[in-house]
Formats: sequence, C-alpha cells, structure tokens
Amino acid sequence: MDNLKGMTDEELALSYVGGNNKAFDLLLSRTQSKLFSYILFVVHDHDRANDVFQETFVKVITKLHQGKYVNSGKFSAWLMRIAHNVIMDWYRDHRTENIVEPNEENDLSNISSRDLMEANVENQYVNAQVMNDVTRMMNQLPPTQREVVYMRFYQDMSFKEIAETTGVSINTSLGRMRYAVMNMRKMAREHQITLQLEM
Repeated sequence: MDNLKGMTDEELALSYVGGNNKAFDLLLSRTQSKLFSYILFVVHDHDRANDVFQETFVKVITKLHQGKYVNSGKFSAWLMRIAHNVIMDWYRDHRTENIVEPNEENDLSNISSRDLMEANVENQYVNAQVMNDVTRMMNQLPPTQREVVYMRFYQDMSFKEIAETTGVSINTSLGRMRYAVMNMRKMAREHQITLQLEM
C-alpha cells in the first residue's frame, strides 16, 4: 500500500486496469470528496448527487476496463468530464425551465472580457452577507450556469479547462458565465440586494 501512496492518480488508474484493486480504493479515496462536492453543487439534491456520484464511478470502472483511459492528461479532469456527462444526461431526461439560456442562434463570439467576473471569489464578495446572498442566488441558476460558476470560482478552473471538461466551446463557457452574471444581477435588483463586486 505504501508503494501505491507514492503514485499519481494517473498511475493508480493504470495500476487498477492492470488488476490492482487496492489502487482503485486509493484513487477513490483521493477523488471522492472533490467530485461529490462538484456534483452536489450542480444538482442541488443530496440523494440525486449520490446517484450521480455512483453512476459516475460505474462509468469510470467500465471505461477503465474497456481501455478508454490513457494517461494523456489529468485523471481528475477525465473524471470530471464523466461526471458532467452523467449530470447532463440526467437533466436532458428531466428538463427544467431556465431563467435566461442561450440558444442556437445566439452569437457568443462578441463577448467582451469586461462582461465577465475574472477575480477570484475572495476578491469578488466583500463581506459575509454578500457572500450568503450570492450563494443563494447561485442556487437559483440553471444547472449549466451554476456549473460554470462553480468550476470558475470554487475550483479555480480556466474557461479553457471548463470548456474541455463540459465538452463545449470556450465561447459557450463564456456565454454561460455571462448569462449567470445577468441572472444574478436581475435577482439582486428584484430582491434589492446590493452586491459590491470587485472586478
């Protein structure tokens, strides 16, 4: 086991494929907390998050045994992509109505970086009350928007990484962030919440 502890996640995945079940146990213990937090934030329901988490790992095991994982990048990014796909499959089956959602005709190529919040979460929200208000508003966002906000500000992922993880273009990721910001501003106006954002 001590030998395994020195391995990277990628090496553990390949060791598991080679027949070492203890490698998978260690890989699961390393990744489960971060993965479950991400899933729970997006799906917003503990039972559903458990279902998605379990289905994600069933798919991970299946794909590993089918030889669909090659050590060509971060295992965690590969894992997040699978979880994202499981979540999106669930939402396709249970379509919810969104507040503002881009459609096929929207041209997102003209988005200016001024429209996006690029600072990290500590710089954005000046005090604890604003943070609570923002969290409540984030919880009201459609899943695709909530997901990009979570990845950007809670996992500190770049828009390029978000695009790769969610299987969309960078423009779509930027667009989702833009709509998330618009929706949160609209909610702030409607509920007369003052947001002091550090841009």
